[in-house]
Amino acid sequence: MITAALVAYVLCAVISGACAVLLLRGWRRSRSRLVFWVCIAFWFLTVSNVLLVVDLVSAVDLSVARPSLIAIGLGFLIFGLVWEQQP
Repeated sequence: MITAALVAYVLCAVISGACAVLLLRGWRRSRSRLVFWVCIAFWFLTVSNVLLVVDLVSAVDLSVARPSLIAIGLGFLIFGLVWEQQP
């Protein structure tokens, strides 16, 4: 059954995937390390959003995998931010 929440979660997954693709294209042009780390973080967030949709549609419990992926993605983001601040 398609609900408004499911549509919103699918749109979140699509938009975060589009952001990851655009960041990857930007990194290919600029070769900026910060853009690279943000791109990796967005890929992890995209996979987490896709798993959220799978969790809602199927009977599989992914409540441990989703926050873990988010934490890994944010870890890459924080690492990239710290790396860029170092002289």
